[in-house]
Amino acid sequence: MGKRSGQHHYLLDSDQRSVSELDLDTRLSRLLDDKMHGISFSAYTKGQKPGDALSRAQVESRMAILAPHFNWIRSFSTTQGNEHIPQVAHTVGLKTLVGAWLGEDAQKNRLEIESLIALAHEGAVDIAAVGNEVLYRGDLSESELLGFMTEVKERLPDHVPMGYVDAYYEFEDRPAITEACDVLLTNCYPFWEGCALPYATLYMQDMYRRVHKVAKGKRVIISETGWPSAGGQFYGAESSPQGAFLYFLKAMEWAVTDHVEMFYFASFDEEWKVSGDAGEGDVGAHWGLWDENHHFKYSRII
Repeated sequence: MGKRSGQHHYLLDSDQRSVSELDLDTRLSRLLDDKMHGISFSAYTKGQKPGDALSRAQVESRMAILAPHFNWIRSFSTTQGNEHIPQVAHTVGLKTLVGAWLGEDAQKNRLEIESLIALAHEGAVDIAAVGNEVLYRGDLSESELLGFMTEVKERLPDHVPMGYVDAYYEFEDRPAITEACDVLLTNCYPFWEGCALPYATLYMQDMYRRVHKVAKGKRVIISETGWPSAGGQFYGAESSPQGAFLYFLKAMEWAVTDHVEMFYFASFDEEWKVSGDAGEGDVGAHWGLWDENHHFKYSRII
C-alpha cells in the first residue's frame, strides 16, 4: 500500500482541461494494442482470499485476458497455487517479476523462499522479488530481510536479478537495503498520500526520481502504482471511475514516453482487500482495470 506516516498532500484541482471522448478512446486503444510494460496479477476470484489454493485453470483464464496487452506479469507469492502464475505467464510469452511473500510466520517464509528458488531454476523467473512492503508493515527487521535477500541472491541462477519491493522512501531511508538489491522495485501511490488527482502523476514521477537518486545507477522499476475507481477518499485523493481511468492513461503514457518500466496495480478487482490483512477499507476492492467478472472497466468511461 505504501502510505507514509504523517505525510499527506492537500492539493486542490486548479486545472481541469476538457478532452474529447474520441481522443481518450484513441489513446486507450493505442496503449492496449501496443502492449504496456507490466501488470500486477490479481489472482483471487470472488469469494477467495490469500491462503486459498489457486487452480492452474483460473490462472490461465485471467492470463489469457492480460497477455495481449502487457509484456510482463508480477506475482506476489510462490505457494498455494501462486507458483502457477509465472509458469503460465511464460507459456503465453510474458516475462515475470516473481515475489516471495514474507511475513511474521517463519515456516511460511521458508516455503516461499524455497519455492522462489525452485521456480527460478526451472526458468520461470525473470526478476526475483524478496518480500513486498515487509519493512512498511514491520513484519521483519531490516537485518532479517537482508538475511533473506543475501540467501536468495546466492542461490539464484546468475542471470536472474534480485530486488525488494517497498514504498519509494524506504530506499532513501535504508541504504543497506538499496545496496543489497540488483534492481530497486518501488511502489508509488499518490492516492495513499492524499494527493489530488490533477497532481498525482507528477507526484508519482517525483517518487520515481527520488529512488533514482539513491540507486547509484541500478535499474529502477515502478513495481506498483494505481488509482481506485470507487470506495471513497483519502484526504485530498478521491476515488472515481473517471479519476482511475485518467490516472491509468497518464501514468502509462508517461512510462511509454520516458521508457520507464512500470507494473500497474492492478489487473482485476478483488473484494478480499476490503478487510483482513490488507485492511484498505472500501477502496481496496476497486483497483483493477477489469472487474471481478473480467469486464474491462474503462471503455468509454468519460
